[in-house]
Amino acid sequence: MRPRLITILLAVLFLAAACTSGERTLHIVTTGDVHGSWFDEPYVEGQANKTSLMSVNAWVDSLRRAVGKKNVLLLDAGDCLQGDNAPYYYNYVDTEGEHMFVQLVAYMGYDAIAVGNHDIEAGHAVYDKVAAQLRAHGIPFMAANALDDDDNPYFASYEVFHRGGMKVVVIGFTNPNMEAWLDEPIWEGIEFESLIPCVQEWVDKVREKEHPDVVVVLTHSGTGEGNGSILESQGLDLLESLQGVDILVCSHDHRPFIAQKDETWLINGGARAGNVGHAVVSMSKESGKKVRGEYVRMDKNKVDEKMKEHFRPAFEAVKAFTLQPVGTLAVDLHTRDAYTGMNDYAALIHMVQLEASGAQISFMAPLTFDGTVSAGQVIFNDMFTIYPFENQLYVVKMKGSEIKDYLEYSYDNWIQTPGEHVLKISDAPDPRTGAQRWSFVGRTYNFDSAAGLVYTVDVTKPYGKRVKITSLANGAPFKQDEMYTVAMTSYRASGGGEILQKGAGLSKDEVDDRIQERLPEIREMVYQYFKKHGTVGTQDFGNRAVLGEWHFVPEKLVNPLFEQDLALIF
Repeated sequence: MRPRLITILLAVLFLAAACTSGERTLHIVTTGDVHGSWFDEPYVEGQANKTSLMSVNAWVDSLRRAVGKKNVLLLDAGDCLQGDNAPYYYNYVDTEGEHMFVQLVAYMGYDAIAVGNHDIEAGHAVYDKVAAQLRAHGIPFMAANALDDDDNPYFASYEVFHRGGMKVVVIGFTNPNMEAWLDEPIWEGIEFESLIPCVQEWVDKVREKEHPDVVVVLTHSGTGEGNGSILESQGLDLLESLQGVDILVCSHDHRPFIAQKDETWLINGGARAGNVGHAVVSMSKESGKKVRGEYVRMDKNKVDEKMKEHFRPAFEAVKAFTLQPVGTLAVDLHTRDAYTGMNDYAALIHMVQLEASGAQISFMAPLTFDGTVSAGQVIFNDMFTIYPFENQLYVVKMKGSEIKDYLEYSYDNWIQTPGEHVLKISDAPDPRTGAQRWSFVGRTYNFDSAAGLVYTVDVTKPYGKRVKITSLANGAPFKQDEMYTVAMTSYRASGGGEILQKGAGLSKDEVDDRIQERLPEIREMVYQYFKKHGTVGTQDFGNRAVLGEWHFVPEKLVNPLFEQDLALIF
C-alpha cells in the first residue's frame, strides 16, 4: 500500500471536526533505526546535511502545537546507540555523566523506546547505563522478550499512557535473533525469545490486566516477508496472527513500509530519521475506534533551531574527535571495488586482521556499501567508512574442506552464472541503500572474500564447483582435511549471514568449540594499524606472501559484465 501523507494542517482540521462530535483523537509518532543520526550538520566540511533527530523534533513539535501535546505519543523502535560517530563518542570516549542519547530523547519528550540489537552490541556497560538513565526520566527502555536468569524481563516490558483521552498500552520487544550476531559476553545474563508466540501472550496478559483503549506493539523486528522464515524480521508474521493490537511498529530492516490487516496497522518508518511513522487513532461513541497509518518524509532543511543550539557543544565535541588525524593513505580506497575482485580496501581489512590475529586465513566483507577514503591525510571519521560496525575479531579453527564450502556459499550470495548479468542484481529499489532501481539481491555485508589463500572463482561453473584453491599465500599446499586458523568478525562467528552454518556446515555449538581467540574491535585495530605504520599503501596491500591472491575467471568474460552491472547499481 502506498502511504498517503497527511499534513499537519489536515490534522488540525481533523481535530477541529472531531471536537464537534465528541470524538477523541490520538497521534502516535514513531522513529526507529536512527543509528546516531542526532545532528543535521556533517562533521567533515564539504559533506551534505542530513535528516536527523533535529528534523524529527521540528516536525513533532509542529504537530504538538497543532493538536495539543496531550494528544501525541512519541516512540522509538530501537538501534539508537550505534551507527555514527556521535554514539561511538558517547559510548566509549566521553562516558562521564548522563549519556547524550538520554539527554536528546528527554529533551524531545519521547515516551518509550524499544531495545535494538545494535543497542545490545554496545555492551552491558553502555546499555545498562542508558536503561537506568532513561528510567530516571520516566522513559522505559523496553524488551519484554529479553529475559533474565529468573525468566523475568531484563528491561521494561510495557507502559500505560493516558493520551488523547484514551488509555494506551505500549508493549516493547527487541530482536530475538541476538545470538546469531553477538557474542555471549555482550548479552550475558539475558535470553531472547521469539516474538511468536511471545507478543500475543503479552498482549493477552496486558489487555486482561489494564483494559486499554489502544494497544501498541513496539518492536525492533524487521517487516520481513511474512512466510515465517526470518527470525530477525517477524513483522508481517505478527501482522498475520496478532489479535487485539491496534498498531504494530516495526524497524530493523531499514525498510519504510505500511500495511493493514483487519483492525491492525503495521508501520515501519525506515532508518536514520528519514521518515517518521504516523498513526491517527480516533474514538467516538457513534463510530467506535478508527486507525489510519502512514510514514512521513522528514525535511533535512527544516530543523529545530533551539534544539540545535542547545546541543551545539555536544556536536562540536564529536566533530573535534572526528577530525583528529590518524595517518596517511597512499591510494584511494573504494568499497565498491570489493564486489568485483581483489582490491585495496579489502586488502587493508585482511592485512589488519591477519597481522592482529596471527591467523593463516582471513574472511571479510564490505561493510560500507559505497564509500570512498581518498589518498592523503586520514582522520578518525574515515575509520567509520572503512569499518562502520563495532565487530570484534575472532580466530576460529576450520578444516580446508569447510573453508572451501564457506567460500562457495559466500560467492553464491553475490554472483551468478553469466547471462545478462554476472552479479546477483535485480531491477528493484532498495530502501537500505536508497537505490531507486537496480540493487543487489543479497546483503553486501555477507559477501565474504578470503586472504591468506591463492584461489580463483570460475563464474561459468555451478554452485559448489566455482572455487578452486591452489595453495596458501606462502606457497604451502592447501589440504582439504587439514585444520587452519581463520580470522573473522564476531558477527560471522556468532552465525551472522549463516555462512558458517549453511556454507561450511558447522552448528553454532561446533563454532563455539573452535573459537581460539577473541580480540578487540576491528575498527580499533584499523586505527592502531594506521598509528603504527603512519603511511599505509601498496607496501601493505601488495604483500602477496601474506594476502595471497584471488580472481574471478574467465576474466575476458566477467570483466565487461562487472563494468555493466556496477554501472546499473551505482
